[in-house]
Amino acid sequence: MITDRATYLDIIQNGTLVGVDPEQMLLHGPTKRYVDKYLWHSPNKGIVTRYAPTERDVEDHFGIFRGVDQVEAFAQASTVSCATFLECRKLNCTPAELKDMFIPAFISIGNVNFYNYLEYGDTFVCLGNITFFKWRQMACSGRIYKIPRGFDVDDYFSDFTEERLLKYDISKDFIQVAELFDITGRAIKIELFKKPE
Repeated sequence: MITDRATYLDIIQNGTLVGVDPEQMLLHGPTKRYVDKYLWHSPNKGIVTRYAPTERDVEDHFGIFRGVDQVEAFAQASTVSCATFLECRKLNCTPAELKDMFIPAFISIGNVNFYNYLEYGDTFVCLGNITFFKWRQMACSGRIYKIPRGFDVDDYFSDFTEERLLKYDISKDFIQVAELFDITGRAIKIELFKKPE
């Protein structure tokens, strides 16, 4: 966990999300946070994240991680994480400070095609490509892949590139689970939401 504000701001202005705990970037959590780790990040282009569904995630759903949760995981990984990072960069603030001003909200979801499933014990990666960012609104498209058990994704994505992201140039051992198009979110001013009394 990054506890020093100056260090965090330096990462936001000059670095990437790799090494940042998703708990410090996402407002979601802990039971609805579907990102374990940021594996690769190019601030203006895209991101790769990892998640392993928990027993709670698959409870009452046949041990399967729901498709709607896959969409949510992809949105958190791409649209929310990347837009939060860039908005913090623009305003020179930390995500904790940003959450006092804005709440991330879905705007629209384009096509989503499922090719496989995820269950408890699986680990998957989200590859998100930024296709639009303006006025606190971001759209991303990408894919979700199940990774083989025991596969070292940290090492595998340590030298990933924007070109490989755009081509989905990844190991043939990965199993494509879903392809998502135009997952769009926007940071909404917090005063537009009702506050509990």
